Amino acid sequence: MPELMTRSQRLYIGFIGLSFAAAAVGSMFEPGDWYAGLIKPTWNPPNWVFGPVWSVLYICIGIAAARVRARERALLPMLLWLSQLALNATWSWLFFGLHRPDLAFYEIQVLWIAIALTAVSFQRFDGRAAALLVPYLIWVSFASWLNWSLWRLNT
Repeated sequence: MPELMTRSQRLYIGFIGLSFAAAAVGSMFEPGDWYAGLIKPTWNPPNWVFGPVWSVLYICIGIAAARVRARERALLPMLLWLSQLALNATWSWLFFGLHRPDLAFYEIQVLWIAIALTAVSFQRFDGRAAALLVPYLIWVSFASWLNWSLWRLNT
């Protein structure tokens, strides 16, 4: 009986799935009335922007991991990848779940560092995988600025 999927295809599907699992954890904490009531900066994107942006980013995050995982001796990069994914999911809990933009701001700084370290470690194995994390790093930079602004405007 022929295989339905190659090992490579299973890796891509698995890592994209893991990325969206982090998204699913984060989505358990919806913005709701609390977020709607916050004072927002004029440059705050409309809510509908976040879903499509994050969907594309999670696909890129998963593809990057699959490309690196296909290599041998990629334990440290994969541990860094898992840590940034866990931090990604934690941010939503802190910000939307606990309503703590202050803690979320500090946490997103750690997330940014984890993404940067992951990208650097991926570069050693696969330059394209590292490049796939650049839009994620840029978006988290923007999200960090937005998080800080929301915290400061509402304290």
